[in-house]
Amino acid sequence: MKRSEINKYIEYAIRFFNENKFYLPKWATYQPSDWKNKYESSSEIIENVLGWDLTDFGSNDFERRGLLLFTIRNGNLSRDHKTYCEKIMIAGVGQETPMHFHKLKMEDIINRGGGILEIEFYNSNVDGTFSDQSFDIKIDGQVKRLSPGSKIHLIPGQSVCMEPGIYHRFYGMGASVLIGEVSTVNDDTNDNFFFETIGRFPIIEEDEPALFLLSNEYNNYL
Repeated sequence: MKRSEINKYIEYAIRFFNENKFYLPKWATYQPSDWKNKYESSSEIIENVLGWDLTDFGSNDFERRGLLLFTIRNGNLSRDHKTYCEKIMIAGVGQETPMHFHKLKMEDIINRGGGILEIEFYNSNVDGTFSDQSFDIKIDGQVKRLSPGSKIHLIPGQSVCMEPGIYHRFYGMGASVLIGEVSTVNDDTNDNFFFETIGRFPIIEEDEPALFLLSNEYNNYL
């Protein structure tokens, strides 16, 4: 992806969050130079990989297959006692986050505003293939039995809770969706298992200066 595209999408995200009255911490809009000499005061942000994250999953087509998110808080069980994580995300209309599951993370996905969020589910086998068995999820605390490949639609205010091992993919319908995530500690490096072989972080073409840093770029500017 080009840096100019990343800048554009983050600027759009800030406007979208504000329009939906979801406000980010002050450091969300730090310029790259603002991070210089910030490690001592901001080590939790840096070490626990908080902040902006944007990926096209190796598709080279972010608006078809991609996700923009901001990790607001996250623990790191090797360094601290925080056992939870919170993210805010945007799914555009038809913009797919591909099928994946987590072996450790339990999560709630919440439609916080905008369009309808469609999510497709499978349970997983030990070898990572799709299971042919039915399984349970919870929508707003109420148990729902699903068969393999079932889809649900979350309207604003609704949420779904997924146990580890449940494959899911999602995208917006009708309008862009403001998505919240509340979970146990998030570890993208070791606990993301995609059904397809995909790229997680984009290769960036630096066609203009970065307006904001992605969460894996802090060490380049400290």
